[in-house]
Amino acid sequence: MLNRIYIFFALIMGLSTYAQECPDMVFPADGATNVPLDATIDWESVDGVPSYNITLGTTPGGDDILSSQFASGSSYTPPLGLPANTTIYVTITLFFFNQPNITCPSTTFTTEPLTAIPNCTQVTNPPDMAIDVNPNTAISWDYVYGATGYLLSLGTSPGGTELLNNLDVGNTLSHNPSVELPPQTTIYATVTPYNILGVAAGCSFQQFTTREASAIPDCTTIIYPQNGETNVPLSPVLEWFAVPGATGYVVTIGTTPTGTDILDGAVFNTNSTPVVNFEPNKTFFITIVPFNDAGQAEGCVQTSFTTLLGCGPYLDFESGEYITINPVIDFPDTFSSCENEGPLVITSDDVAEGYRWYQIDQFGNENLLSSTNEVTLTENGTYRYEAYNTIVQNGNFIECPSSQVFEVLSSEQPTIDNIVARRTGQSLQLTIIASGNGDYEYAIDNINGPYSDSNVFTNVALGNHTIYVRDKNGCGITERLFTQDLTVEGFPKFFTPNGDTINDYWQFIQPRGSDPIIFQSIRIFDRFGMFLKQISQDSQGWDGTVRGNRLPSGDYWFLAIDEDNREFRGHFTLKR
Repeated sequence: MLNRIYIFFALIMGLSTYAQECPDMVFPADGATNVPLDATIDWESVDGVPSYNITLGTTPGGDDILSSQFASGSSYTPPLGLPANTTIYVTITLFFFNQPNITCPSTTFTTEPLTAIPNCTQVTNPPDMAIDVNPNTAISWDYVYGATGYLLSLGTSPGGTELLNNLDVGNTLSHNPSVELPPQTTIYATVTPYNILGVAAGCSFQQFTTREASAIPDCTTIIYPQNGETNVPLSPVLEWFAVPGATGYVVTIGTTPTGTDILDGAVFNTNSTPVVNFEPNKTFFITIVPFNDAGQAEGCVQTSFTTLLGCGPYLDFESGEYITINPVIDFPDTFSSCENEGPLVITSDDVAEGYRWYQIDQFGNENLLSSTNEVTLTENGTYRYEAYNTIVQNGNFIECPSSQVFEVLSSEQPTIDNIVARRTGQSLQLTIIASGNGDYEYAIDNINGPYSDSNVFTNVALGNHTIYVRDKNGCGITERLFTQDLTVEGFPKFFTPNGDTINDYWQFIQPRGSDPIIFQSIRIFDRFGMFLKQISQDSQGWDGTVRGNRLPSGDYWFLAIDEDNREFRGHFTLKR
């Protein structure tokens, strides 16, 4: 029943490390008028962007029409349509896990005015003439062009309203009555759309018959991947909330909303599946239906997710290891040398099958300089280093690259751009970010040093400090006062899951004396932006493993969203 798909590699380039441009709108065009109310909003794809968020509002950047939503690909169709005769601002955000999101300038279009009352709609759940319907079912219906709300009536006779009498449920497409419907009864449902011009006329009822009241389980909610999630790894374990009273779950997965080509009603006794291998860059539709001896849950909602592009990670079933084909590179973003010296020779020690070095001009054009692990540079400027591995898929060689853009600079007095502080217990770790044409070294609190090649200072006493950065070639010293910021706390900067009961788990810790922060979710990613784990704020925390596999020492990223939908991002270190 498990359709393990191994054909997952696609010929792509690695995610670019230089700035992405905002996409152009395809439809509606910026400034368009008389746009249909059921329009699908399309924009051009941008290379290197894993996914997009979209908001719609009546002001630039506003979200009063549609709050931030993940788009599947580079288009989005508002499920409730668009308000009529309204100037709408579309804001697209380029979404990343390992760097700040980029929010693009808003574009606008104006929808067409309403010219008529809406037509009638069709009840989709329960289907017309359905029998043995759970008395606790929700009523759902189709969107109708131009509708701004819906009236729902329920009765036990044709056109009856004794259960619900033209209840205004607003601009929504479903309603769960506050009380259970009578068991073993034929129910007549009428949904009537309306807008400012009037109410749909002559809408007919649909009927269904409830069964005897029973303790069938409720539907569940998927934990991972969440509905609409993108960049899902190719070998995930699907998880959902356990339902009280359920003895099992029927899981269907397909590449279309009605498809079952991945899992065709597979039955699981736990609230998760084994590993299922998926193809890259595809959307998959999943339905999970709890059941027990009384029957199956009814009206369970289908969700969807989209897999990542690229060369892994995927699970190798023979070794049990997660594999990423792209090479791991360790390469600086700046090289400095004094003027009037000879050419700069750079050699890569990264383990890879192939290498390339490019010079990037002011227009972003790249010129290939070398195809070995060594390059000779004779001028300052911007360059890109690339290392790649290859695989053979269906007789074709496919490259899986990793790359780094770097600058070659001449010596000059440095500029201190930023001082990044991390709270580590009762001390600080300070990272000095400096720029300029130079080769720099760093000192703290004493202009005479000692100086260090490292721009990171650990075990620094809490409080204010003076930072000094000097050019090794004697081009000058720059100093800057660091003032400690005590407002960002709670996320540990490292943990050591070695079983000694000290720092064995990574978890948010509520700072003493601060206002409580409640998080909806805390997600953890590797340094490539691949999702690893979601933890609850009230859990013990993350132990450094994924599905029983110990992850290596290194830097990891987190994305936390609080109850006000504010995002907290950062990274921490796993030490073994």
